[in-house]
Amino acid sequence: MTDTSIVLLAHNIRSLWNVGSFFRTCDAMGVEKLYLTGYTATPPRREISKTGIGAEEWIEWEYEEDPKRVIEKLKTEGMKVVGLELTDSAVQISEYESPKKVCLVLGHEVTGVPEDILALCDDVVYIPMHGKKESLNVSVAAGIALDHLRN
Repeated sequence: MTDTSIVLLAHNIRSLWNVGSFFRTCDAMGVEKLYLTGYTATPPRREISKTGIGAEEWIEWEYEEDPKRVIEKLKTEGMKVVGLELTDSAVQISEYESPKKVCLVLGHEVTGVPEDILALCDDVVYIPMHGKKESLNVSVAAGIALDHLRN
């Protein structure tokens, strides 16, 4: 592991199973804290616990309806905020040099990270697609992105 400090912000995630997967992935990737915002569900929920295999019991997490408040707070703490989204200005994640303190922002499974949230991000990265689809399941994308940021 590197000395990179990582937090994850999941905004408007509709699937409880994806939320559970975030907890499990945060554990595997050494994520310091998971922020759940918007209408993202929070523990305790059977679906979250089933997919997270109980990781929600030890992964530090916080719910805040407004992701902008979380982003502003993290920036004052010296965190770089990085959106995971396919935009014209996004950098391929394999070419992105992770800062020492980073918050990865994920958005809705279909519509992605909203424009107003992307505008607050210091950087935007994307995962290149090599098949016919132009997206991954959000929890799979989180794992790939967190691995790149960690390593």
